[in-house]
Amino acid sequence: MPQFYLPGPWESQKPTPLTAQVAHHLRVRRIQTGESFPIFDGKGKVAQAELLSLSGKTGQVQLSNIRTDTHRETPYAITLAQGLAGGDKMDWIVEKAVETGAQIIAPIQCERSILKLTRSSDQDRAQKRHAHWEGIIQAACEQCDRTVLANLEPIQTFEAYLKANSKPVLKLLLSPDATKSMYSVLMESAPQDIVLMIGPEGGHSPEEEAQARAAGYQIVSLGERVLRTETAGTAAITTVHSIWNPEMQNRLK
Repeated sequence: MPQFYLPGPWESQKPTPLTAQVAHHLRVRRIQTGESFPIFDGKGKVAQAELLSLSGKTGQVQLSNIRTDTHRETPYAITLAQGLAGGDKMDWIVEKAVETGAQIIAPIQCERSILKLTRSSDQDRAQKRHAHWEGIIQAACEQCDRTVLANLEPIQTFEAYLKANSKPVLKLLLSPDATKSMYSVLMESAPQDIVLMIGPEGGHSPEEEAQARAAGYQIVSLGERVLRTETAGTAAITTVHSIWNPEMQNRLK
């Protein structure tokens, strides 16, 4: 049975109220009173929940076996700094970034972004998109059994992101024209927090690549083939895991 997201704080001594969303999911799945199901709080805690009551948009559960379980999280944090993509591509990107293990997702409006959400007139649209992506993160965590919700940063411009994220981590900007391979950089680097910067459709402009390089980013390539923006991030995250976390890969075999 899939796990359900139920924000804390939790108490095992008394019944815990359900959110309207969880109540809806339980009705859809025909969970009956007395049945148990797994829940997580989005911060690494999990528990078993026994359904006590369910009526309309409300209900109560009794929690047991409350514990911390973060074994699906890596010791290094992966940030996907993703150039805003058009259509429903961003939905797919956010979902797959969570499934493959990104801890932070930063939507970036780049020079070539088709989707524009950083103008003052776009604030309402930006807030709705942000809330929509947060819902996708929650659903993706429920599906892939992650217990920690990925952090979704505010939508920001490329320049603003570079200025706000100056801490010393490994920073890689992926470009099909790069002469250095991402593989070689990862092999030469110890596992650490990492930023993977992916351009929108059409990639980053030469000016953006120059700005990123000046901000400490290495310009790297994933290989000979040019990947779509909605594919590149997933491939890059998976590459990091395959090189830095072989123990996890062995468990998946």
